[in-house]
Amino acid sequence: MFIFFNFTGKITDLNDFFDKYQKRRLITANISVVISIAIVLFLLGSLGFFILNSKKITNHFKEKITITVFFKEHAKLSAIKQFEKKIKLSPQVKKTRFVTKKEAAAQLSKDIGEDFIKFLDFNPLQDNLEVNLNGTYVNAKKMDSLKQAWQKNNFVSEVNYEYYKPLIKGLNQNIQKLSFWIMLITGFFLFLVFLLINSAIRLSLYNQRFSIKTMQLVGATKSFIRKPFLIKAFWLGFAGAFLASFFLLSILYYIDRYFPEFQFLTDYKLLVILFSGIFVTGIIITLISTYFASLRLLNLNSDQMHF
Repeated sequence: MFIFFNFTGKITDLNDFFDKYQKRRLITANISVVISIAIVLFLLGSLGFFILNSKKITNHFKEKITITVFFKEHAKLSAIKQFEKKIKLSPQVKKTRFVTKKEAAAQLSKDIGEDFIKFLDFNPLQDNLEVNLNGTYVNAKKMDSLKQAWQKNNFVSEVNYEYYKPLIKGLNQNIQKLSFWIMLITGFFLFLVFLLINSAIRLSLYNQRFSIKTMQLVGATKSFIRKPFLIKAFWLGFAGAFLASFFLLSILYYIDRYFPEFQFLTDYKLLVILFSGIFVTGIIITLISTYFASLRLLNLNSDQMHF
């Protein structure tokens, strides 16, 4: 039996020392695997969150674009209200706001810091209706169609959104470009997730190569040896996914506090899809990586064990 003196001068069994050392190395390797899985799944989950909510985010900005319907001087309030009620029933319209010429004048005076009515001695502004469309319908073709339809009313003076045309065009073009780059980055991240998790798993299993070879020498089958590693891989993947989900959910909580209008945490369907995807991705990739890493180690001969 091999013995040696430790720092306290006590005699210690060398085998016990190496067993403890191996256990510490194994725990460290497992922690490294979980952290690696958590980091890459957090990054992938963040990207997935953006993809799942990209339509909601772009629609939020599109719905800020306003179409202004100006009414003629002789337009009756009852006709205007009937017109507003009619267009509010359309699935294209998100909300409307009627602004009288008096309210418009008060807002303009506030903006310019001067009462222009006293200077002109009359109010040149018109009653108008501010219309915000649902984001899906905010494009030049559909808005032009609405403009033509609304201008057919004899009490409508003008339908104006010309100021927003360049913005709408640029927004739609940028969304198309962004969608392409998101798909490209997603593919890269999926490859990176597999690469990093696979490397961490292989390193963890490589530390146990002698134990695996010993089990083979005493007659254990490959499936018998691989089974505990796959079970362990499942729990490592689960732990990494749980950690990634925890940090992602914490960040979403703070985002939701500062931007409550997006209602990220109330869309339960998307949240279930997102976090289910994180757990499934983490567990499946970890299992696949463990399977192939263990297969490689099981096929090593004795001469290759030290390299």
